[in-house]
Amino acid sequence: MEDVLAVYQRPLDPAHPVLCMDETSKQLVGETRISLPVAPGQPQREDDEYERHGVANLFLFSEPLSGWREVRVTERRTRADWAEAMRELSDRCYAAAERITVVLDNLNTHGPASF
Repeated sequence: MEDVLAVYQRPLDPAHPVLCMDETSKQLVGETRISLPVAPGQPQREDDEYERHGVANLFLFSEPLSGWREVRVTERRTRADWAEAMRELSDRCYAAAERITVVLDNLNTHGPASF
């Protein structure tokens, strides 16, 4: 843990950015009934029934020292999806950087074999 905290103490350097990466899956849902409108003395009323529309994966990248962040949405969470997100990050967002340090968890898709 101390090693990670030391990484966060590095000063802002465009040639050597320090990024954080995390991901999550989110269920996509749609309404099955229209909400009842607001009336005097009544809040808006919504039915809790929903229709499932699948799942989306979100890759979140942030550079805390500069305030930059970006979310990439994919249909799946695979090694290839993660590798493509990392390639996009390095080639498009940080093409001029000499080295990019990325702090991330140790999920099985996050490793050298994914490239």
